[in-house]
Amino acid sequence: MFSSHGPSVRELAVQGLSSVERGYDLLAPKFDHTPFRTPDRMLDAVEETLAQVEGGFDAGLDVCCGTGAGIDMLRRLCRDRITGVDLSAGMLAEAGRAHADDDRVDFVRADARTLPPALAQTYDLAVSFGAFGHFLPAERPALFSGIHAALREGGVLAFPIGAPLPLGSTLWWATTGFDAAMRVRNALWRPPFVMYYRTFPLGPVREDLRAAGFTVETVPLEHFGRQSDGAPRWRLVLARRT
Repeated sequence: MFSSHGPSVRELAVQGLSSVERGYDLLAPKFDHTPFRTPDRMLDAVEETLAQVEGGFDAGLDVCCGTGAGIDMLRRLCRDRITGVDLSAGMLAEAGRAHADDDRVDFVRADARTLPPALAQTYDLAVSFGAFGHFLPAERPALFSGIHAALREGGVLAFPIGAPLPLGSTLWWATTGFDAAMRVRNALWRPPFVMYYRTFPLGPVREDLRAAGFTVETVPLEHFGRQSDGAPRWRLVLARRT
C-alpha cells in the first residue's frame, strides 16, 4: 500500500493524533509516496473531460492543492495564472519546489473556508481532489460560497465524486469503520483531525452548491467503468457560477 519511501506506521500515528494542519505539515515530505495522493489516472480523466469545455479557461485555482498533484493539469488547461491554495505550509513548500520553474504558478496559504478577498473574481476554473472529507457538512456552505466568490461569472468548480459504495461491500465496511474510528478519536482527543469518507454524498452536496449560487451538472468519468446497475462509478461535478 505504501512505498518504501513513504511514512512509517509511527509517523502516520503521530500525524493522526495531530491537527489537520500539523498532520499534513509532518506528512508533506513523504505525501507523494502514499495512496492519499490523487492517482494520475483520475487526474487524466478529469483533464480529458475539462479539455472539452467550450472556450477553455484562463486562470485556474486548485483548492486544497496539497503537494500540487493537480497543478500540472491546470498548467495544461489554463492559459494564464494558476494558484494553489492549502492550509498546510509543509504541503505548499513541497508544491512550490515542484513547480518553481513556472512563473505563472503561485501558492497561497489559506483556509479554504475563508479564502482571501484578494482572490475574488479571479478564476475561470477551480478544482479540488480528495480534500472535501476534511470539511464537515455544516462547513460546506462557507466552503462553496468562498469558491463561488473566487470565480468569475460563468466560472466552473470541478471535482470528481464516487458513486455510493455497495452496502456491505469490503470498501463500504472499510470506509464506515474508518469514519467511526475518526469520530471516536475526535471525541476523545484534541485537537481534532477531521477526515471522513462518507460525509460528502452527491445529493446534499448538489443542494449546497445550488444554495451557494451554482448551477450543477455531472459528467460520467467513463475511464472507471460502470456499476452493475449501469450507473458510473465516478462522475465529474461541474458547478458553474451564475
